[in-house]
Amino acid sequence: MFPGVEIAVGYVFAWAVRKAKLVAGRADGEVDRALEAGMDRVHDVVSRKLGQDPALEQVAEEAGEGREQLSDETRQWLALSLNNAAKKDEEFAAALKAAVEEARAAERAAAGGGASASGDGIAIGGGVEIHAEGGSVAAVRIDGPVTLGTANPPQPANPPQPGTAQG
Repeated sequence: MFPGVEIAVGYVFAWAVRKAKLVAGRADGEVDRALEAGMDRVHDVVSRKLGQDPALEQVAEEAGEGREQLSDETRQWLALSLNNAAKKDEEFAAALKAAVEEARAAERAAAGGGASASGDGIAIGGGVEIHAEGGSVAAVRIDGPVTLGTANPPQPANPPQPGTAQG
């Protein structure tokens, strides 16, 4: 499956839900303007390519019904339509990928920034706890070989207790 297709499906549905709410007269003041613009772009890229594709029409129908999420069948149907279009049209694939990335960045910003990393970085957007027991290793990142048990000489099975006579 083309990277980002499932995410694009979610944004297309969110766009359709927002449109259905506006048509019904309910303002959607909770949607951040940048996120709204990102969803608009994803929808624009998708609708220009798919036109009157029945999968896209089904998305609009389900959004108009007030559903909170797409049915599995419609989600798969639209994902397959998008994937097929992306495989056949590299320009569409690039435009869809860029639109999804823009919408995701706006979504992260709307959620309070979130974590971000580039290149070889690691981004963690919440708490992290790292714990290792019994001679094991735990780390967020290890950039070299790890060897356990060979750096120290073997220890006796029952080491002497402190303060006991040693012979």
